[in-house]
Amino acid sequence: MNLTTIAARCAQRLHAPAVRWLLLLAICAAYIQGGLVKALNVEGAVAEMTHFGLQPAALFAVLVTLLELAASALILSGFYRWLGALALAGFTLMATLMANPFWQFDGAERGQMMNGFFEHLGLAGALLLVAFNDLKERADG
Repeated sequence: MNLTTIAARCAQRLHAPAVRWLLLLAICAAYIQGGLVKALNVEGAVAEMTHFGLQPAALFAVLVTLLELAASALILSGFYRWLGALALAGFTLMATLMANPFWQFDGAERGQMMNGFFEHLGLAGALLLVAFNDLKERADG
């Protein structure tokens, strides 16, 4: 058995509905965790929004919490998966520009922020791939 055959067999198994759902759950995990933490600690959520200069902080806390949980639910349920993925990708890009401005720092802090920036950029890319794949599957029937 050659490497191409092994890769093809692995790819077939990855298309199993349960495996695919678990992979989508992994992509959504940070948003589910973040949304639940904000929902269970409203004061902390408001403090986070205040820290980033978002006003009115309470409104932004509610909106971000709803976005993280509702968009994750769309992705995991398959109902308008593309919309949930696009919403989280846009949110992630905006949030990473706000939370990880590595270009404004020097030294170790710059490196940490740069890592966070590019990790979130990768997550946004994964979400865009989810959205585009869902739209393609819908177009293909």
